[in-house]
Amino acid sequence: MDTVINIDGIILTPLKQIFHPQGNIFHGMKQSDPGYAGFGEAYFSTINHDEIKPWKKHIEMTLNFIVPIGEIQFVIYDDRPESKTKGNFLKINLCLNNYQRLTIPCGVWVAFLGVGKEINLLLNITNLEHDALEVERTELSSIKYNWK
Repeated sequence: MDTVINIDGIILTPLKQIFHPQGNIFHGMKQSDPGYAGFGEAYFSTINHDEIKPWKKHIEMTLNFIVPIGEIQFVIYDDRPESKTKGNFLKINLCLNNYQRLTIPCGVWVAFLGVGKEINLLLNITNLEHDALEVERTELSSIKYNWK
């Protein structure tokens, strides 16, 4: 699945899947990978089918999203004042059939929609530990995007 990256700093990295009769291996991230900016924490999050987690923007944190179970649609919006891609949106669905790592730099907005009908599991590998003062949040309706 080819995706045109139209937001500066976004990296989409295809990940290896190794299928084995006793159980499969799904790669996540290595220190030598593009997008690796250090390790702060890794956590899992779920999102229900047809639910949308609203916009948030990290001031310093780099995000690395991987979807090993289900399907999640991510929408990224660039409103960085000095960015050459200011005003652009990027939409991408991640799942086992499109098994990639989405690296999102600090300073851009991201929201996401649960597409899979069962569990939709997100792994986020970040370069910093969570700090509530380092993230901005806004209502879904404050950034005009058609989720249909």
